[in-house]
Amino acid sequence: MSSQIEDENLASVKEWWQRNGKPLLIGGVLALAAVLGWQAWERYQANQSQGASMVYQQLVEAALDPSGKPDTARVMDLSNQLKQEYAGSAYAQYGSLFVAKVAVEGGKLDDAARELKSVLDKPADETLGELARQRLARVLAAQGKADEGLKLLEGQVEKPYAANRDELRGDLLVTLGRMDEARAAYEKAKSELSDDAAEGTLQMKLDDLAKGGA
Repeated sequence: MSSQIEDENLASVKEWWQRNGKPLLIGGVLALAAVLGWQAWERYQANQSQGASMVYQQLVEAALDPSGKPDTARVMDLSNQLKQEYAGSAYAQYGSLFVAKVAVEGGKLDDAARELKSVLDKPADETLGELARQRLARVLAAQGKADEGLKLLEGQVEKPYAANRDELRGDLLVTLGRMDEARAAYEKAKSELSDDAAEGTLQMKLDDLAKGGA
């Protein structure tokens, strides 16, 4: 009897394996491949991030040279390297912001606007998008296109960026001679800040407008 039961159990196990063994084996292989693939992807991402970080650090050093004279050619070369090897990454886009900064300092406003637009068109994250938007608005104002800059600053904006955007709106409105609207924009910016943060350049701008209207 015992032998018969053992034979039945063995037959049952063989039958189960025939039905389920192959799918389970395939599933196990696929699961292992997925795990190994994910680990390889993480290593790739880590290597990419490390590589982009190193290039970006070199770009920052070239753009913020202690002498006050950035190495423009090197900044451009490193920015192009980031765009080619790490396209669409935050590092590549922060590199574009530095290229725009150097271009502004060199009086090349068209070049600066082009770099900032490239980030604004498809930002890697919300912060980069807002930085590019506000800097582009300021560049447009410097080009005599303050109205276009104001259009960029329309619409809703998340709270962390609201005060800076409203203060910038005030700056652009001042350049257009629309003082009452500028004052309202500055007051709105002030209301979005703590009392301590509101003191300083923002309050000075309000004071200057008050003197001008006296």
